[in-house]
Amino acid sequence: MSEKKPAPIKLELHAQSNGKNKRLGGSQFDDWNSRLSELIAAALPTGKARFLEGATAAAYGMMEISPADPIEAMIAGQLIIANEAALSMYQRAWAQPSEYFEARTKYLALADKAARTVALLSELLDQHRCRGQQQIIVKHVTVNAENAMVADKITTASAANRPLSPALAPAS
Repeated sequence: MSEKKPAPIKLELHAQSNGKNKRLGGSQFDDWNSRLSELIAAALPTGKARFLEGATAAAYGMMEISPADPIEAMIAGQLIIANEAALSMYQRAWAQPSEYFEARTKYLALADKAARTVALLSELLDQHRCRGQQQIIVKHVTVNAENAMVADKITTASAANRPLSPALAPAS
């Protein structure tokens, strides 16, 4: 029994970029932008009846977030999906009859977990966008000759030195 080797897969890559849909996927390559948009639309917790509506809304959300690069686009896509999931879980929790207390509680716990994920992803997106930027504050105070006081304060802060939220601190 000889094992048959799988046929090699040949990819066709286009060297030129057009970037018409950069606002959807952050890349100059529209193959990436289209693929990411399709994956985001498919991951939305909507039924077939509302798929087009959800996909369109997600695309508009991505354009509003306007990712500058593919990393931002991936974070933004997950942010949109997590937000949709959180809101869907809250809706399902309150749709449960009051006698199904455990089901309602479970849905609320899942919604809260998804909402925390939204907050975490928002912070990650903000940190990614602020990478390498510095803020320098220079204060110089000079008082008249009677008091002869001179004070200098120089503060530098970069995105790497910014305090992290408690959720991000252990991961760093």
